[in-house]
Parts: sequence; C-alpha cells; structure tokens
Amino acid sequence: MTDLRKAMLDWFAANKRDLPWRRTRDPYLVWVSEVMLQQTQVATVIPYFQRFAEKYPDVRSLSEAPLEDVLKSWEKMGYYARARNFHGAARKIAGEMGGAVPRDYTVFRSLPGVGDYIAAAVTSIAFGEPRAVVDGNVKRVLARLFLIDSPVDKASSTRLFNERADQILDRSNPGEFNQAVMELGALVCTPRNPSCARCPVSGHCGAFAASVQTSYPVRTKRRETPRYHIAVGVVRKDGRILITRRKESGLLGGLWEFPGGKVEPGESSEQACKREIAEEVSLSVEVTDLIARLDHAYTHFKVSVDVFDCEYTAGEVELDGPTDSRWILLEEAEKYAFPAVNHKIFDRLRDRRERGSGNPRQIRPGKRRIPLKK
Repeated sequence: MTDLRKAMLDWFAANKRDLPWRRTRDPYLVWVSEVMLQQTQVATVIPYFQRFAEKYPDVRSLSEAPLEDVLKSWEKMGYYARARNFHGAARKIAGEMGGAVPRDYTVFRSLPGVGDYIAAAVTSIAFGEPRAVVDGNVKRVLARLFLIDSPVDKASSTRLFNERADQILDRSNPGEFNQAVMELGALVCTPRNPSCARCPVSGHCGAFAASVQTSYPVRTKRRETPRYHIAVGVVRKDGRILITRRKESGLLGGLWEFPGGKVEPGESSEQACKREIAEEVSLSVEVTDLIARLDHAYTHFKVSVDVFDCEYTAGEVELDGPTDSRWILLEEAEKYAFPAVNHKIFDRLRDRRERGSGNPRQIRPGKRRIPLKK
C-alpha cells in the first residue's frame, strides 16, 4: 500500500484544484465546505462558500444569526436540512463547548447533522485525525481498485467500503490523502469514461487490469421515481399576496411558500387549491385563473404543480400546519427564503407585471389529474 499512497499524494500535490476552502485549515471553514459539498457540485458551492464565510466567519457569528437569515444565505442550494443542522450545531458549540469546533472525533460526531463522513473529513483535514472518508467518489475508486461487487447504494455495503478506505489511508497525512482520493474520483475515476491513462494508481487497480472499469461500481436497480400532483394558490388581498412558513422540521423546513398541497383522487386542481387554503390558513378564496403549470424534481420524488391566481373573499388567517404567515408586496419577496419551485412562480408573476398585465391570461385548467403513487 505504500506505493499506492505515495502515488496518490504525489498526484494530488500536482493536480489538485485551487478551491477556496483548501486555502485554510480552520476547522469551522473546512466544516462549512464539507456540509455544502454534500449533494451539491463544486462549481455551485464556490460562490455560496465565499459569501457564507464572509457573512458568518466563525461559529459564534453563525450561532447568533436567526435561522431565517441562514436559510436565506443557503437559498437555491437545496437540501436545507444541512443549513438547519449546521446552525443548530453552531449554537450548541457556542452555548456548551466554548465556541471552538471540537477536536475529539466522538464529540464532534455527536453534533446535529454530523455523520461519519463529515466527522472524518473535518477532523482529518483540520486536525490530522487518522479517519478515512467515504463518499460517492471514494466508493467508486475503491470499487474499481478492489473489484468490490457489493452495491455502493446499499446500507449493508457500508462496513466493507469503510474497511477498505481505512486499509489504504495514509495515517501520517490523512487529510491530504482523503482529499486526494475524493479528487481522483471527481477528476479521473469518473462514473463514465474514466481517464485510466491519467490515473496515478492504475497499476494497483483490479478493474483496470481486467478491463472492466465501466462495470464498477455495482448499483441496485433504481425504483421508478414517484410523481405527485400539487395545487398552489397565490392569494391576493389589497394588493398583497399571502405566504406561509413551513415547520422547521422535515422537507424544506423553515422556508416560506405559497399555501397549497396534494391534489386528492377525485379532485380537480381548483378544488384542491381552495381546500388546501381553507385547511392551512382558514381563508375562503375564489380561484380565478391558472398562472402556471410547473414540474420540479426532488431527490426521491417529482412534483407537477398547478399554480392558481386566487382572490381573497372571506376569513382571517388561522394557521394549521404552517408556523407563520405574511401578506407581502411582490417586491418584498427577496427578504424571504423560498424553495426553488416558488422562485419559478415569482418569475412568472414578475413577468406578468412587466408585461403590464394585472391578471394572468385566461387559461382554464379543467380537471387535470395525475395518479398519486402510494
């Protein structure tokens, strides 16, 4: 393994990308980058990291910020549970741990949102802790190096990949080595068409020797992605529109949105829109026109969203589900953090206003239905 480790580190020293979080060993900033890099591409993360590090340069500044401000800083990057957990962990460190990121792996691992990967990445890079990281890039490299037939996306395979990663880890320089393996997976040992001729460890690779690189890693057969039909209402009253805030737990927790929900079997979109608004905010509305039909994909499901223009007719806002509400002017939307679908809706609303149309075009939605999969 000595030759493999040296080849990996030499290659990384000569080929690593100049990324802003690699210019520091500040454990907090390393942590910021690793949290953002989960589920998000490097090119997307770079500007978010730079803005976040400037606005919240340390644990204490993050801990003192309102969650809503943190979510706004995270807006459009998705996977908002990362931001909520990170904010919660910062508050715990500031309130109970003296404001310093824990050096101890077990203590750090106990913080909200810190799993095995984050704990290993931060403690190895910032503190030199000999812990091997295992993410998707690392699993791909390991699967090809060792011809691992266990599917990378099954929980039962986790232990095997962890053992293999620990086996090759350079304990004298764990942070650099972990980054080297991840970088190799990102730049050379790619999912399709790996650049084996440029690989520093091809001589150690079982898949390369057997010419079966594209057969690894093994994955289980993916299930069909469910699709849900949603109806949403842009409720208007005295020149303002109604937005509501989601509970902090769960999908898109803490973000603002337009009231709405799933279209039930046997309902039209218009009926679902009126029902959801009545249930969530206790308002009666008249559904006038269809603003847009939008499609959006989340990690494990997709949605088709019918967005309706609604005129308030009666009632006072009483919340059942949402935790807060606001009547806002369209130009005030920038103050709040919204999911991506709602940004698409705002784009449509602004476009209509710029065209000088106070109301949407007359598009009658009918009874469009999409079967809901259980």
